[in-house]
Amino acid sequence: MPMRPSIVSIALTALMACAWLAPFSAHANEPCLGPIARTMPRAPDGTLILPANLSAGEVRITYVGHSTFTIESPGGAIAATDYNDYVRPIDPPHVATMNHAHSTHYTLNPDPAIRHVLHGWGRGGEMPKHDVQERDLRIRNVPTNIRNLYGEGRTEFYGNSIFIFEAAGLCIAHLGHLHHTLTSEHLAAIGQIDVALVPVDGSWTMDLSGMLEVIGQLRAKIVVPMHYFSERTLENFLSRVGETHAIERVGNISMVLTRPSLPERPTVRVLLGR
Repeated sequence: MPMRPSIVSIALTALMACAWLAPFSAHANEPCLGPIARTMPRAPDGTLILPANLSAGEVRITYVGHSTFTIESPGGAIAATDYNDYVRPIDPPHVATMNHAHSTHYTLNPDPAIRHVLHGWGRGGEMPKHDVQERDLRIRNVPTNIRNLYGEGRTEFYGNSIFIFEAAGLCIAHLGHLHHTLTSEHLAAIGQIDVALVPVDGSWTMDLSGMLEVIGQLRAKIVVPMHYFSERTLENFLSRVGETHAIERVGNISMVLTRPSLPERPTVRVLLGR
């Protein structure tokens, strides 16, 4: 079941941040560089309309649903975020990232064809640490804490990771099931990003004020909302973030990005699907 916010957990997170982010200090001064979904459009005969191949410098982001996206590099590498049994790409990706908040963000039975299965949560008390290269796509993580699955007021340390995808001169951060704002240690480990994939439910992850603070901390040129459960929830987010960002509805489940095409003004781009 989803979890409600806990002030105790958030405060404890901030106190623990310096110690448990130490192993990620190698990234402290390192800036970031700089797919086929179930809802893919079909032809009248029912066949899938496959996306065109990417050119050098292009990255495709496709919204599969909930908090799952596919991220595709020009070299053909495909990663799926928060890979789970609830909603997933039709074809297995090369890389699957997962988080531990609840079962719509991970699976214990990933497709065996996936080359890299990256758990964003600690196991046996160990902090998760990933830095994987798949063709021209690099995937690394910065761990965060979550409210424990079994009770409000308890913290699961390293229960979530912000996964960072680097390809074609772009840096994309998927926040997972983020439960707290970011410390300076988090931000140093993340580096400068271009695109943030952000949960905007306003309840099960963070309230909107907290998530807007995170968006301000990250300073990404493009913000893509995810993990919302109704159009009203999405509109609540858009009405708040519209004070600082332009709003664009893409009208598709996918978008192709290049570094030169990044907007000058920070922009929220809404992909079809939920």
